[in-house]
Amino acid sequence: MRAAHILRERQIVLSTLKAAIAAIGSVAGRNMEILLHDLDQPEQSVVAIANGQLSGRVVGSPILAAPEQDQGFKALMQAANQPGCEPVILPDYPTLIKGRTLRSATAILRDSEGQPFASLCINVDNSGLDAALAFLTQLQPVTAAPPAVAVVEDAADMALLMTQIIDSALASSGQGRLNKQAKVEAVRLMQERGLFIVKGGVEKAAAALGVTRYTVYNYLEQLRGEPTAAPRQP
Repeated sequence: MRAAHILRERQIVLSTLKAAIAAIGSVAGRNMEILLHDLDQPEQSVVAIANGQLSGRVVGSPILAAPEQDQGFKALMQAANQPGCEPVILPDYPTLIKGRTLRSATAILRDSEGQPFASLCINVDNSGLDAALAFLTQLQPVTAAPPAVAVVEDAADMALLMTQIIDSALASSGQGRLNKQAKVEAVRLMQERGLFIVKGGVEKAAAALGVTRYTVYNYLEQLRGEPTAAPRQP
């Protein structure tokens, strides 16, 4: 007969886990089944269960009334054959119940002599969630996807874009005409394309226009309707 202290040890662990299952089960979603097996009585091993409607099990159900492909039995064999008294945990593996795929996990608990005596099992059925997500996806308008946005991946691409903006502005404002009005118009077009919020934009524009960067700043102030700053030498 097993020593009294071992039996007492097991009873404490089982009582603690029963309380934990009752607490967790009160807030867990109905798609999560949590149950505790007493391995000393396999014919009626289930001693605590939350959301048993998932598998149809109740307190007193036998251990063999388990999901298909349940690897918990594999963990039980492992616990019985390896030394030590630490729990053997088998996380996140697939099982089947009535054709539905579940995510399952098992912890085999061992006493201080290393003997397995309890199995804590968790089964989660996400089929309802998957169906809901699929339904919501069908309701999404075809045009709801955001338009593709060109992404500048490196400095070379940025330099190329800046050059394109400058060339386009020069062409639109009358490239080859060196009068001030044409240059101010070119600066306006460059500003509209965002050239001057990029580091080095003023310098590149000045070089293309054949003026100093201070002249470009003066053009920008003129476009903003601000008083023109006194010319400054480069």
